[in-house]
Amino acid sequence: MAKQKVQESPGQAHPYVGSALRTLEVEADGVAALAAAIRDGLGKPFIDAIDLIRRSKGRVIITGMGKSGHVARKIAATMASTGTPAYFVHPSEASHGDLGMITPDDVIMALSWSGETTELKDLIDFSRRFRIGLIAMTADAQSTLGKSADVALVLPQAREACPHNLAPTTSSLMQLALGDALAIGLLESRGFTAVDFGLLHPGGRLGVLLKFTRDLMQSGSAVPLTPLGTRMSSAVLEMSAKGLGCIGVTNPEGKLVGIITDGDLRRHMRPDLLNALVDDVMTRNPKTIRPDQLVSETLEVLNATKITALFVVDAGRPVGIVHIHDLLRAGAA
Repeated sequence: MAKQKVQESPGQAHPYVGSALRTLEVEADGVAALAAAIRDGLGKPFIDAIDLIRRSKGRVIITGMGKSGHVARKIAATMASTGTPAYFVHPSEASHGDLGMITPDDVIMALSWSGETTELKDLIDFSRRFRIGLIAMTADAQSTLGKSADVALVLPQAREACPHNLAPTTSSLMQLALGDALAIGLLESRGFTAVDFGLLHPGGRLGVLLKFTRDLMQSGSAVPLTPLGTRMSSAVLEMSAKGLGCIGVTNPEGKLVGIITDGDLRRHMRPDLLNALVDDVMTRNPKTIRPDQLVSETLEVLNATKITALFVVDAGRPVGIVHIHDLLRAGAA
């Protein structure tokens, strides 16, 4: 039997695509080597680094030159946004006065693949003189940085994705990945929650998703409600007036016991529908959300159940309603 030829996508044979795939494969190998190292000898200093940062009363000062400096800025931003106060100090500026930004309560984390970056010398000396905790992220344990540090995070050797094995590519990705691992380790060790995250991210779509449902829900007279025993003619008028495509049904205690939607009207369409009672048309035990749940959770329920509105209940009583249009207006969906 003839061997069937595997079909290639139009762009797969293009040299640019081949270059991209080779780059990703080489970088993936570097991250895999880093994961293997953490399972082996790098695990202990990784724990020590987190413990050193957790014990400090100040901030994490992250530094590096060139590509390591760019990675250091991102690690500092990630830590700061996940509950570990951190900021970037440029090593050259440190030698010209910015050392004054660093206190004995801080911890310095210096990134240098070779561990011999000249511009880091003054920062290293400063940390040793004033007994400031120093974490090294380097590929050479015997380098000046590696030997000077209280904790040395020694990255495994890996080939750069650059065909000349020169431009920092794989090495930068490994530094970044290890920095992310530290940030998440610190986050989890502190019990940093989504609510805490929201306090540090009030802007943009992420900020909206981390708000509480009560911040976006409609309440008061905007909520379409009717008691058990109401005729459908009155319920339909209330639904139309509120314009949310549904109405909640409450019992004598004021608790939500059912919902009638536009879909329910279509399913129950018959000549005497308007004379029927809401009790006979409503869907019992409707999906609801609490006012203290995150908007992201509300959006997840709406998407999972393919509905457009949720009643917000507190102790079983409806206190509001949130519609997909409310989330769209706020930028959450």
